[in-house]
Amino acid sequence: MNALRKISTERKIAVVTGAGSGIGRAVAVALTGAGWSVVLAGRRTETLADTAGAARAAHTAGGDVLCVRTDVSRPEDVDALFAEVRERYGRLDLLFNNAGTFGPGSTPLEELPYSAWQKVVDTNLTGTFLCAQAAFRMMKAQDPQGGRIINNGSVSAYAPRPDSVAYTATKHGMTGLTKSLSLDGRPYRIACGQIDIGNAATDMTERMRRGVPQANGELAVEPVMDVADVAKTVLHMAELPLEANVLFTTVLATGMPLVGRG
Repeated sequence: MNALRKISTERKIAVVTGAGSGIGRAVAVALTGAGWSVVLAGRRTETLADTAGAARAAHTAGGDVLCVRTDVSRPEDVDALFAEVRERYGRLDLLFNNAGTFGPGSTPLEELPYSAWQKVVDTNLTGTFLCAQAAFRMMKAQDPQGGRIINNGSVSAYAPRPDSVAYTATKHGMTGLTKSLSLDGRPYRIACGQIDIGNAATDMTERMRRGVPQANGELAVEPVMDVADVAKTVLHMAELPLEANVLFTTVLATGMPLVGRG
């Protein structure tokens, strides 16, 4: 086995996908504030730059931040992202697989275009697989061996919303991916866990504050939680020793109707 070169740094190295906004931005800021070097991956360079500014401001010692424009659904983009990580840092300690899309909202299953289904699958599931595969290869080959992968699942992994077949199916798939990665990574000290999030306050969940369809057909406003609290949970998972792993955890707005009957 050709081991990747070992760099002389005390900082751990993380890749955060979907880092240009929302949960990805909050996690990048939290990691940088805790002393990590963070590679920001996302499709829009301008939003990545905004996240980089916020992340650097969170670390008074000037935490290292690298922006790499990446569409996770494109294998060539993912290859280029991890080649950049290898060239810059020589190793990888954490991948936060966060990039995702909900797809067209309030579209009945029978009217959902194939192209819309495919876009959600390509981003949420295939993109997560491609990044996990590239991270797995690095973590297996590097010295010291090992690392951690955290997948951003959703409470939709076990309780769907109306008219969300593509998003829900991919988040169910994410759960299977997490279990397989956790099992296959054991011999190489690669830990994998999943955080299922419900109603974090981001642009993606802005509609919750205006009212969203419920299982009983009604429209209701739902409570949201501070996205910084999600980031704290991811940071806790990330900083565990590799001998310990949070396989699944759920963080949700306390008052959201998930645990009630529809």
